[in-house]
Amino acid sequence: MRKVGSISSLALIVTLTLAIPIVGAEKKIISPAGMELDFPFSPGVLAGDFLYLSGQIGNEPGTLDVPEGIDAQVRQTMENLRAVLEAADMDFSRVVSTNIFLSDARDFAAMNAIYRTYFETSPPIRATVEADIAIPDALVEISMIAARPGVERTEIKPSRMKSPELPYSWGIKVEDTLFIAGATARNPDTYQPQGGDMASQTRRVLENVGFVLEEAGMSYDDIVNCQVFLDDARYFQEMNDVYRTFFDNDPPTRATVRAALMNTAFLSEIQCTAVQDPTRRVVSESTSTSPFSPAVMVSDRLFLAGMVGRGPSGFAKGDVAAQTRQTLENIRDALAAAEMDFDDVVNVMVYVSDIRYFGAMNEIYKEFLPSPPPARATVGVQLMSPDALVEIMMTAVR
Repeated sequence: MRKVGSISSLALIVTLTLAIPIVGAEKKIISPAGMELDFPFSPGVLAGDFLYLSGQIGNEPGTLDVPEGIDAQVRQTMENLRAVLEAADMDFSRVVSTNIFLSDARDFAAMNAIYRTYFETSPPIRATVEADIAIPDALVEISMIAARPGVERTEIKPSRMKSPELPYSWGIKVEDTLFIAGATARNPDTYQPQGGDMASQTRRVLENVGFVLEEAGMSYDDIVNCQVFLDDARYFQEMNDVYRTFFDNDPPTRATVRAALMNTAFLSEIQCTAVQDPTRRVVSESTSTSPFSPAVMVSDRLFLAGMVGRGPSGFAKGDVAAQTRQTLENIRDALAAAEMDFDDVVNVMVYVSDIRYFGAMNEIYKEFLPSPPPARATVGVQLMSPDALVEIMMTAVR
């Protein structure tokens, strides 16, 4: 093993807030008043040390209307997220991780210009890719994770890497948890693209992840979850061949999708979470050919891999309802193996191969998830199996 050293969430936001307890005082739904749309996600879920914020778009409060232009939509999206943070007595200084989905990668620079104004210092880690968004005319969707007030939040600045020139940090550590920015094949000394084929880029990406781990006093053994974004799905096996060399035993959970990256020089982007805790264990073993684990438990948190609707007889081809049902049954089995259920789920990422499946997927999803539901983001991307129509990744807290 390679070691190192030491949509989607369309909440209608207003300023009044209702916090509904789910289980005891340590887990709450954060739901600004005025949410009248029938979508199966909550604006935020506070569990343990973290607030999980659903993906928001730039909808005007009280409607699904979005303003024209990327500048106005990014600003409104961030204001919607601000309302959820404030409902939990937080602000943007507590945000540790962000995922940004743009409907057009050409809006990247304009998005950054607005986004950076919300983070004066120590911005959260981030991954940004192009994806389809469920609501027509929506140009951006942003989901976040924030740290509870009173919990130490530390920016990780690897001594062996040049600081990012874009508005994100390489790593943010909260207690025993390290959030690592979506890494690409950048030269660590110059921040410039290094180039090369998929094998060499994946190696560079994971070595850059290693520098962040090293600075935080952690190793690849501590990684519990990764999201892999590929610019071209045809490189999937080449990426896997290198990826598995970094994780010989008990690999982290993972989801892998095809989503256009923000720089055409890059072939992959990998975003990871690591937890330094001796209780880390794989709940169910991966197959001999799979470079990821289905589920990893660390203390009271369960990280689930992205799961698809493959059943005993394979995929129900072309049937998104059947595949969503099978996917959620697969996830239910994984939760049960950890003595948990859907009531414990706090955060969900849903990928559909065609954003037009959004409504059909939701109808089945609502049958399985509790009310009030967990936080969620949903976007349209290409999945790795040509027969897969939906992939769902979850985090649960006991």
